[in-house]
Amino acid sequence: MNQRELFLRHVAQTSDLPLLGEDVNIVSAKGVTLTDVNGKTYTDLISGISVSNVGHCHPKVLEAIQTQSQKFMHLMVYGEFNQSPQVNYANTLTKHLPESLNCVYFTTSGSEAVEGALKLAKRVTGRTELIAYKKAYHGSTQGALSVMGDEYFKNSFRPLLPDIKFLAFNSLEDLDQITSNTAAVIIEPIQGEAGVRIATKEFITQLRKKCDEHCVLLIFDEIQSGFGRSGTLFAFEQYNVVPDVLLMAKGMGGGLPIGAFVASTRLMSAFSSNPVLGHINTFGGNALCVATAQAALEVIVDEHLSSRAIEIEKLILKHLQHPLIKEIRIKGALGAIDFMDEALNMKVIKACIQQGIISDWFLFCPTAMRIAPPLTITNEELNAALAKIIFVLNRL
Repeated sequence: MNQRELFLRHVAQTSDLPLLGEDVNIVSAKGVTLTDVNGKTYTDLISGISVSNVGHCHPKVLEAIQTQSQKFMHLMVYGEFNQSPQVNYANTLTKHLPESLNCVYFTTSGSEAVEGALKLAKRVTGRTELIAYKKAYHGSTQGALSVMGDEYFKNSFRPLLPDIKFLAFNSLEDLDQITSNTAAVIIEPIQGEAGVRIATKEFITQLRKKCDEHCVLLIFDEIQSGFGRSGTLFAFEQYNVVPDVLLMAKGMGGGLPIGAFVASTRLMSAFSSNPVLGHINTFGGNALCVATAQAALEVIVDEHLSSRAIEIEKLILKHLQHPLIKEIRIKGALGAIDFMDEALNMKVIKACIQQGIISDWFLFCPTAMRIAPPLTITNEELNAALAKIIFVLNRL
């Protein structure tokens, strides 16, 4: 069997046509360039779904991996040992966050961060009702799936968590459904899989006010928008509103699997008693992953990649103009190019892959193409990629 046949036989498939049926067998990746087994190169415009914010194989990330791997990688379930990589990174990370977000619980993924945050909200408040938003994506595990705002992806796996309400994104009127029965509201300030839908400042301000009125925990899911992608380290900074719990993953680890939920020490202490070990995670805070996260954060800060995301946004808006494009929704380096036509979008994405441009669509917005390159992409690399997209559109 060839590599493609082995892939289809032995690797669990999540769709009938992986990457629109294209046989993309990548053997190396550096910066924004992927190279396949045949030597063909591709420009990565999706960063592994907002993971490779610092590019592929950044030298400082590789150095951190090499250094930490020679010391230790796994010691004990998170929280039992005083492990310097965890402590150092938590200290560094929280220095970039508001004072109330000072305690980090490490996980291995964004979905796990969601699960932990939902448990924390129920434990702290003693309530069961959770409020989420239509077209929200928070992951695919049972709890995360329960607060997903799209029925198509959920229906085959019911029953899920009970006592969940779904509100309309950016609706001030719907905020009245938040009451003293609510444990938490979970929301993406920028809805990713809905096709980059950006919350208004008035909406987020009123949401925070309503949660405060009823002692409801406000959970911001910044798993996709975090670590510089939105133009600030985290998108919530642009709203002058601080969540009670902040979720992160994806761009956190420089390419290795890591996530976290961050809250105050007061809130997080609820996991230490009644019951003891209220939340545990075998690989959360893995030393190798935390060391790479430390390196990735330092790269984002030292190379001013949050500001770079704003420059990327400007270049995309300037150069990606075409009659077939009906709308561009973008915040920093997270963009949706909406053709308002699903068949056309899929045709464009497939043609772009053939031209050496890696993109994809959004789960809840299949009419739009995702543009989310590594924040390290140069103007020359980005402009060349955008020119290829225009070339594809001109041929349709």
